Amino acid sequence: MSLEFGIDTFGDVTWDAQGRDLSHGQVIRNVIEEAKLADAVGLDIFGLGEHHRDDFAVSAPDTILAAIAAVTSKIKLTSAVTVLSSDDPIRVFQRFSTIQAISNGRAEVTLGRGSFTESFPLFGYDLSDYEMLFEEKFEIFSKLTSAEKISWSGRHRTPLKSQAVYPRPEKPIPVWVGVGGTPESVVRAATNNMSMSLAIIGGPPARFAPYAGLYRDVREKMDAGTLPIGCHSPGHIAATDQEARDRFFDGYRVMHQRIGRTRGWPPLTRDAFEHEVENGALYVGSPDTVARKIAATVQALDVQRFDLKYSAGPVSHEVLMDNIRLYGEEVVPRVRAILGLTT
Repeated sequence: MSLEFGIDTFGDVTWDAQGRDLSHGQVIRNVIEEAKLADAVGLDIFGLGEHHRDDFAVSAPDTILAAIAAVTSKIKLTSAVTVLSSDDPIRVFQRFSTIQAISNGRAEVTLGRGSFTESFPLFGYDLSDYEMLFEEKFEIFSKLTSAEKISWSGRHRTPLKSQAVYPRPEKPIPVWVGVGGTPESVVRAATNNMSMSLAIIGGPPARFAPYAGLYRDVREKMDAGTLPIGCHSPGHIAATDQEARDRFFDGYRVMHQRIGRTRGWPPLTRDAFEHEVENGALYVGSPDTVARKIAATVQALDVQRFDLKYSAGPVSHEVLMDNIRLYGEEVVPRVRAILGLTT
């Protein structure tokens, strides 16, 4: 299988030149411009994550993806991720079928539990039902991908009896499952004929090799054929290693601090940041540095897709645009050259 390169974002609220938060509306408009640039520089995938916090502007990624579909021509459009546990799987299927139509076949969806829980009380769900909600809704969505009419019964919604769901996509929508590092999630993706995306946000990426191996083993035992595996990690590119680290660190630290307040994280020091850049899952540096690191990860995990989370905290729109341009024009060709791949 070929190697694809993507980017994704949560629509992090950025600062203007005076250090003031931009409005959520302006951030969303900027995200659309960022997606247009990603399409123009030849990247393969653009993803939007779902959050329900004041520091992220994207709570309805499918709506924004539909807008992006109308102003791009080649790039695939996906969620990164859709928090299925607190959504309606039928509505998710309908929305992405609609994006599939608008984009002329470029829609994908990535399903996950989400690492944030704000959506549960917001939409009236009990966190004690966290596991069962995902299991039931995942089962419904899985049925929708393979049949026009479905029947289903469970605890958290009324039964479905030979229920048809429209619009039907003109061709199947590729479905990915976001996996943070549990074997159960790996097996679920493999046995339901869905691709797997590894969310690698800290530590050496090679430690996820057993999960990639497990996924392939399950597929092989099922005699089900191969499906692509992807991975997702944060990063930033600039002309030099030092410039990339300097212009990424402040925003990344702010994001880390905001999230860490609710999760009990210690403050992020510059030394800890530098260590993660050198040894962990931060792809920060010059085009040569980042390309070598991506190539090493692709080889270690044997993945067919690498997605760079290109935003982090209040890093400005202008800097993010430069990051996207360098990734598409400088990094991707270098990775392909290192791996001996044709364009």
